[in-house]
Amino acid sequence: MRHLTYPLAMLALIGAGSVAAGESLLLRNVLLPSMTGGDDKNVSILITNHRLELISEDPIPVSDDCEVFDAKGGFVIGRLDLGAPAGFLILEGDPRDDPELLLDTRRNASFGAARGEILKNTLPSISDTERGVTSYDGWLAYTPPPLALPLDYRDATRWNHFQGRHVSGVLAGLVGLDRTAWLAQNAESQRQVGDLDSLDGGTIRALRAGGVGTLNFDNPWVWTVFGTTHAFERGFDSGDDDDFSWIDLRLDIPVWKDMTVSVGKQKEPISMERLMSLLYLPQQERSASADSLLRARNVGAVFSTPVFDDRAALAVGVFNDWLDKGQPSSPGDNTTTVVGRATFVPWTSPDENTLLHVGFGYRSSNGKEPAALRARPEVNSAPDFVISDQLRHPELDTYQAELSLRSGPVWIHGEWIDVQIDSGSAQQPNPSGYNVTASWILTGERRPYNSRAGVFGRAPVARGVDVNGWGTWEMSTRYSKLKGNTFMLDAGDMNIWSAGLNWWLTPRVSFNVNYRWIDLTQDSLTGKSEEITARLMVIVD
Repeated sequence: MRHLTYPLAMLALIGAGSVAAGESLLLRNVLLPSMTGGDDKNVSILITNHRLELISEDPIPVSDDCEVFDAKGGFVIGRLDLGAPAGFLILEGDPRDDPELLLDTRRNASFGAARGEILKNTLPSISDTERGVTSYDGWLAYTPPPLALPLDYRDATRWNHFQGRHVSGVLAGLVGLDRTAWLAQNAESQRQVGDLDSLDGGTIRALRAGGVGTLNFDNPWVWTVFGTTHAFERGFDSGDDDDFSWIDLRLDIPVWKDMTVSVGKQKEPISMERLMSLLYLPQQERSASADSLLRARNVGAVFSTPVFDDRAALAVGVFNDWLDKGQPSSPGDNTTTVVGRATFVPWTSPDENTLLHVGFGYRSSNGKEPAALRARPEVNSAPDFVISDQLRHPELDTYQAELSLRSGPVWIHGEWIDVQIDSGSAQQPNPSGYNVTASWILTGERRPYNSRAGVFGRAPVARGVDVNGWGTWEMSTRYSKLKGNTFMLDAGDMNIWSAGLNWWLTPRVSFNVNYRWIDLTQDSLTGKSEEITARLMVIVD
């Protein structure tokens, strides 16, 4: 760490008259110099129980009793070893430009710590109101944007930020590249879905671009615009779209206290797995049940609000996709859907390291359009394994439940989905599915929890490879089941066992590998296949 190896003995020059270290202390807007000649980083530093817990470009959520200070771009020097007693200085200027700053650290240091004790702190405190701007509860909307955008999207110092009198925002893009190889396939599987060896190779998984920002009223509205190619919308009442598509096109409007209405094309408020960005999930793709039994996005309005001191959240939406392309021009000719979700946190440990989340969702569609059950085996480039004939005018009632436990770097999550179909026949199909996912962040970071939306964020990157760190490493496994052989539907039953390894090199670059073992029961045959996919994701913001 070329710029961070100044001797800690300089801390002695700060002198006494210091304040005692608190149980938890967060320093925001700290300048972390590059060691490779690249760009310096603006980071947050979290000290817990006198030890250095986290250094991250991502906003770090904190408890109410955590002290939060603004370093105002102060230059950090010292040894930044995670888990070790805090020992570093924050200078008021950059010693690379003014070496004399190092000659009088008593005067020029705004913060100093040695052996876990805070020896000096003249940084301004951040109030409860200000800390909400960049916390994980800071998004006005029920769902954050579809990319891992910085939550300080109002930060005018960012290169991709624009500021106008009436409109401001930040732009971002994403490229995702896949390389898939089918390792094995038995004869029954070949009869069911064809020879999968021909699908080996590379493909563009995602190509997205857009932005998020504010309309600058006295109480600002938040806008989100993102488009994508290879959208592949899934679900009972959605089509398959390989061309350019708007995936998010919405306004988030504050209406009363903490209540917000989000208007436009957006995710329906149901299922943590659906609401979380694909980037945030420990596995490369959503489970087959969530992918096929729930709609991805729709056009409508969502009312949302946190309740019970942010320990619970409620959201209700009404949707009709008549404004989307390729749809009939009248709302009465399109399916109207009502969706609701309630989440709450029944228990957290005193240090908030362990958290239990519970959620329930309900979705009702009036069946104005045909629908069919289709599901890929959690491989984007694969054909549909589970597939049914179209139902002409099915009325759908969907019930969903979820349970999550996060304890430090370990996260266990399960979801169950059940769809009741009224197709006008004597026998009513009832497709259903569930999945259980477990992940362990080997480098020790923990996923933040967004209480407003009832979802977890992606694994934060404490020390990226661009600052001489290892990045964030995560192992995950999942079992998912989709039941499509129900009454006259005969779409197929599919079981998938998955294992994955994720490596976030920096907050904007990730590489991951997933292995899947797939079991499909269809047409009195039991097909078995194995597959592996490697993925590179690059975020440009």
